[in-house]
Amino acid sequence: MKVVTVAQMVAIEQASEKAGVSTDVLMENAGLAFAECARDIVGAAGVRIVVLVGPGNNGSDGLVAARHLRRWGAEVICFLVAGRPAVDPKLDSAIEYGVQFVDCVPETVKTMLGSSDLIIDAILGTGRSRPLEGNVLEIMLSLAAARKELTHPKLLALDLPTGLDADTGHVDHSAVPCDYTFVLGYPKLGLFKFPGAEHAGAIRVLDIGIPDGLNEDKAIQVEALDASWVACRLPVRQLDSHKGTFGHALVIAGSRNYVGAAYLASQACVRSGAGLTTLASPESVYPIVAAKSTEPINLPLSEDAEGMVESGSTQIIREGPRRYTNVLVGCGLGLSEGTVHFLEDLLFKRDCSGMFELPTIVDADGLNSLARIENWAERGRGSLVLTPHPGEMATLSGLSVAEIQQDRMAVAREYSARWNVTLVLKGANTVIAQHDGMTWVSPFANPGLATGGTGDVLSGIIAGLMAQGLDPVVAATCGVYLHGDAGREIGYTLGNIGIAASDLIPQIPLALRRIMGA
Repeated sequence: MKVVTVAQMVAIEQASEKAGVSTDVLMENAGLAFAECARDIVGAAGVRIVVLVGPGNNGSDGLVAARHLRRWGAEVICFLVAGRPAVDPKLDSAIEYGVQFVDCVPETVKTMLGSSDLIIDAILGTGRSRPLEGNVLEIMLSLAAARKELTHPKLLALDLPTGLDADTGHVDHSAVPCDYTFVLGYPKLGLFKFPGAEHAGAIRVLDIGIPDGLNEDKAIQVEALDASWVACRLPVRQLDSHKGTFGHALVIAGSRNYVGAAYLASQACVRSGAGLTTLASPESVYPIVAAKSTEPINLPLSEDAEGMVESGSTQIIREGPRRYTNVLVGCGLGLSEGTVHFLEDLLFKRDCSGMFELPTIVDADGLNSLARIENWAERGRGSLVLTPHPGEMATLSGLSVAEIQQDRMAVAREYSARWNVTLVLKGANTVIAQHDGMTWVSPFANPGLATGGTGDVLSGIIAGLMAQGLDPVVAATCGVYLHGDAGREIGYTLGNIGIAASDLIPQIPLALRRIMGA
């Protein structure tokens, strides 16, 4: 599902016109599709619906929707929030079907908004980003007041909530949060950036008949993940498979203070389908995790006085009889001079063991150690997937957390290219960037996952998928979606307060089943 800027959307609409699908046809398709969604939410016959109509194409889409809702028996009232064209076929058609038009007087607006079942925001689409003012501002204040009433009518935005910048996600101070935003054709970047993402409510994308195969579509490098995209990329398990078919992941994790990280990462790797998982952890961590987790093979590593792996532990890994398909390193590893030397040796030392070439995920304390390795990005090796949260990204990049959060997509794309890695910038609407500029954004923003250990689970999922032969960037994108889907399901039953990272583990196979059945 492509995610576009305003300029890209304009170019797509122009290309659609040249391909024989006119703006008017797109508008009719959009209005009908939106009206069908509104009907699904509140019904139509006898339902009181208010449509706030703006001056441009967004208002025209709203007029088409109003016409269809009236045709289906709804009581539809339109307020013309700003001037419409002198010749206005969409307005004329709505009148013919019995849609009522009422003067946009503040007190009248406030009364009718408060007594409605549904309000449709069709005031401003993607074409305006300046602060709200004049009549539009007055309407938004009335809308905010109506939404505070006990009746609390549902609010649906057509393509984009009024006051939300389609490119930046900035929200005007007088804008009103929506229950749903029904996006026309392609979701806009601002819907995946905060505060816009929170303001838009639930997002649904409507097919409005844009032709397939447009060059302008192919050039877009940002996509939103969805279940169907992930389902067709997950590994298929043939009936004659065996454990060797699905790879052998090496998870290097844990320290005396972070025993749980080793358990979470290795169990997530098992649950996401790796054929074999070896957990390499410090000697004092090994018996604790082994007592809790029976499936992984255990490889105890020598440790220092603080219970962190010693720098020479890479030799234990290289001399082992196992042959691994991929590596995850860093979860709960701790940070010391020894861990830095250990990571440098593991990632960048060339020898006959083949460890150097293995695709590797670096997470958590592994990232903090990586930041202390001089010129690490210039030292070639096999594929790297880095999975920082904003704090770890700040340590790696030298940017502040505020700078990173201001434009997460841009930061992820820049540093993925600069470091030649797959970069997973965790957080609400996690961003996955590939070094060639392709970028994916997760649809999930779940505050319930804002707790220690959930990142270890994510890295374990990616490691398990990578073990099964998925390309590193595909494993990362599918892993992010799988993790978000599992978290969403837990939220349905537990809410978003008090979720523990271990709650995600048994949900992983269930999420895989849901997604592969999508």
